[in-house]
Amino acid sequence: MKLPAILEIQPLTKPPQCTITVPGSKSITNRALILAALAKGKCTLRGALWADDTQVMVDALQKLGFHVAVQLEPAEESNRTIVVEGRGGEIPAKKAELFVGNAGTAARFLTALVCRGHGEYRIAGDPRMHERPMGELFRALGIPGEHLPVTVHATGMKPCRLRVSGEESSQFASALMLAGHTVETAPHAYVELTRQVMESFVPDYAVEPDLSGASYFVAAEWLTGGRVTVAGWPKRSLQIDGQFPKYLPSPARLSRQTDLGDSVMTAVICALFGKQPMTLTDASRMREQECDRIAALVTELKRVGAKVEEHRDGLTVWPGEKLHGADIETYNDHRMAMCFAVLGLKVPGIRIKNPSCVRKTFPNFFEKLEQLRQ
Repeated sequence: MKLPAILEIQPLTKPPQCTITVPGSKSITNRALILAALAKGKCTLRGALWADDTQVMVDALQKLGFHVAVQLEPAEESNRTIVVEGRGGEIPAKKAELFVGNAGTAARFLTALVCRGHGEYRIAGDPRMHERPMGELFRALGIPGEHLPVTVHATGMKPCRLRVSGEESSQFASALMLAGHTVETAPHAYVELTRQVMESFVPDYAVEPDLSGASYFVAAEWLTGGRVTVAGWPKRSLQIDGQFPKYLPSPARLSRQTDLGDSVMTAVICALFGKQPMTLTDASRMREQECDRIAALVTELKRVGAKVEEHRDGLTVWPGEKLHGADIETYNDHRMAMCFAVLGLKVPGIRIKNPSCVRKTFPNFFEKLEQLRQ
């Protein structure tokens, strides 16, 4: 589906009655790809996400000398079965140039991975990724610098005990854990996800559907009535965003660190139609993601007439305001595009700029959104 430069979202004219299939979890797919590369022998990942963030990871592994085969999955066009020939901890290539785009997981995980090799590995991304923090991870690995691009001169770093605060990004701890290190860090949902993926990983591994992506369709049901079922929702998910339905209607306070992951942005949209103001807390790391998500949310919510207040580590949003249409700046951030598209199901005149940015994690999102009209 070729998307225009600006896409207007038409409000639903009737409550949806449908079942939606969402692609595999990006967070789990990229973790599983690293574990498969470090394993000994063939590993098969089923239901793996095939989007920008996972494609750069597969491309990087291939450039590092790993054999990776990718096969279509008929049930979901944005999923693939990916077969990786693990080398038991060896990095085959002695030299490689790796491009990670704006994929934080790929940037952090690959940095820790290549330190296990013997050779020279250059890692670079797009301009926004070059602004995002890397310093604490670099220091833990003995790499000079604070940001990408970086050239790693690897000498076969052995697994050891390391400590990172996790204040800038939980991905630093996850990167080190996936590379085999014992890590001391603050508790965080995505660090726990890494631990659970590592414990559950087997040579034939099924990736869960992405429940951050599923949150948009749960929100659509809550906002417009009807029934929207997300196919394959796990009974016991590894993902913190599996808890999203229990935060509807919106609570008075919501923590990005302990309550929900990326679906907090969806919860902010839902709070516009709640019964009380909602304060998002513990969210300072959101300023260092694909864009400054706190500032972006506040700016675009004000653009549609919402009452919202920005805080250092979050925001407060009030329900009950008369909302109106607007052209929404997405800041090349897939989650900005998707959560405001959900708002467009309720509020006329919402137009999404650069809608194709959803290719980062959910390439066929707008096709799925149209299924709500069937």
